[in-house]
Amino acid sequence: MTSRPPPRPAAKSYDGEGIVVGFDAHRCLHAAECVRGLPAVFDVDRRPWVQPDKAPADEVAEVIHRCPSGALQYHRTDGMPDEVPDVPTHVSLHADGVLHVRGDLEVATPYGPRHETRVMLCGCGATADTPYCDHSGPCAGHG
Repeated sequence: MTSRPPPRPAAKSYDGEGIVVGFDAHRCLHAAECVRGLPAVFDVDRRPWVQPDKAPADEVAEVIHRCPSGALQYHRTDGMPDEVPDVPTHVSLHADGVLHVRGDLEVATPYGPRHETRVMLCGCGATADTPYCDHSGPCAGHG
């Protein structure tokens, strides 16, 4: 019988009016789409660093959709739909060996399959967060 790694801690959750923002620090590769896109909501110098009520839920959702790694997710609590996956699915291999994937995805992980809409997958195989890229392998020099 093979042992499975312990489950990763769940993403942090930040409740706002009409939207709940989830953040998985293990997946964040610091593309900074959030802090550039909506600095009133996403401010790494403030605690908590995510304050969803600082902007309308539609704007928060739009900026989260820009996050290429999927580290930021959202759930609408105002009756509006959660994130709709890109159609068709889009896969691109970047120069650093990272696969950027957007669409209606089922990703096989050591913890079982996960439904995703945006991921950055490790192309070099040297990640500590299989199958997600964490820039700990040869690609680290390119990040």
